[in-house]
Amino acid sequence: MPLILPGNVGSAAGGAFEASNSLVFNKASSDYIDKTLGTPTNNRKWTFSFWVKRTASGTQMITSTNNSVSYTYFGSDQFAFEQYSGGFQYRLKTNRLFKDFGSFYHIVIAVDTTQGTASNRVKIYVNGVQETSFEFATYPSQNFDTSFNSAVSHFIGREGSTYLDAYLSEVVLIDGQQLDATSFGEFDTDSGMWKPIDPSSLTFGDNGFYLQFKESGTSQNSSGLGADTSGSGNHFAINNLTAVDQSIDTCTNNFPTLNPLNYSSASKTYSFGNTAITASATDTWCSTFSNFAVNSGKWYTEYFISDMSYLSAIGVGFQPFNTNTSAYAGGTILVGEDTGSAGWRNNGAAVHSYSGSSLSTWSTNDTLQIAIDMDNLKLYFGKNGTYENSGNPASGASGTGSVLDLTANEDYLFVICPRGGGMSVNFGSPSHSISSGNQDANGIGNFEYAVPSGYLALCTKNLAENS
Repeated sequence: MPLILPGNVGSAAGGAFEASNSLVFNKASSDYIDKTLGTPTNNRKWTFSFWVKRTASGTQMITSTNNSVSYTYFGSDQFAFEQYSGGFQYRLKTNRLFKDFGSFYHIVIAVDTTQGTASNRVKIYVNGVQETSFEFATYPSQNFDTSFNSAVSHFIGREGSTYLDAYLSEVVLIDGQQLDATSFGEFDTDSGMWKPIDPSSLTFGDNGFYLQFKESGTSQNSSGLGADTSGSGNHFAINNLTAVDQSIDTCTNNFPTLNPLNYSSASKTYSFGNTAITASATDTWCSTFSNFAVNSGKWYTEYFISDMSYLSAIGVGFQPFNTNTSAYAGGTILVGEDTGSAGWRNNGAAVHSYSGSSLSTWSTNDTLQIAIDMDNLKLYFGKNGTYENSGNPASGASGTGSVLDLTANEDYLFVICPRGGGMSVNFGSPSHSISSGNQDANGIGNFEYAVPSGYLALCTKNLAENS
């Protein structure tokens, strides 16, 4: 099962362990980190643990050594761990498919090539459970010295010219021990879901590292994004990653992203962990949806317009937007013109069934706001800190300035319709620079403008509180 899902309360209760940050890798900008490790404590025994939220299909390289010797990756939505030099020294590829792009998976690779039983030499765990079903299962020979955790270059996010589209969080190497998944996580007693625990008390070994991605800067030292906090001093160099790639979207507090598997046209380009999207002006009106939906509570989001070269729209809607399933799968769907949706175009065109005057126009460098009150079924739009129609999202049942009455008992998604140019959505973990740094009442998020009273950033912690 994928981790972490909306409503998972395990990470929010009772002073539980909190992951600091994740690092967002973008294949298009060739993002990666690297470190040449030294002589290992024991490169026949080691454990590699990480949390990953995928953001794209296709081959996605997670780690490699010397760029092409040993590597871990997603291919055909399966997970693989291999070493190749004139032939496979070992090769394990799961039958399990990893197709959830909205949740974090926890993966552990535990190696001890001194074991007499071949299948004990490499163990793979996913969300606390050992994998036993493989498309390929070639194990290393006994006492084999692996390239991973040896005195060679180690890359995270790259193998040769192939890179990674994903969030990585809580990346740990234990040099000299084969550990199982319980050294890094546990099942929550309330939800039954797998959650991380603090690994800092483990013995990391000479080549061990703990990457929390909580520092800043790009230098290869204790103050950089690739800082090793294990105490072993194995800091990673940062390549092409910047401050906006440091995210608070983690395995203990998961934020929504745009869902590349759920759209009305595939002719869009996603980036920055599926929080930004671009489209050409020749595209038809098409919608892309968030992978979280809400049916209660009060929620706040922002949208930064990076390039408005033609037409675009934002809004909300509940599925199905259109009863024509073939159109929904690949045709034109414009939020605000389809059943169950409400939208705002950049030319000021009003939302579906809105009876007031036209809304404001918007363009490049504007920041838009949506405040959705599912308790009182009211919707508010804003631009650069001012709400349309003299709206007051905190007005409750009176709905002062609400642009639309919403439908009860429906699950509303957030929607972007780009038709030329680009924009990014900020659910609280932005992929663009923020000058103000506003948070909600729970101290969560990073927004350009003040979060209205009573509203929250959309994330699993706040969803758990609202449930």
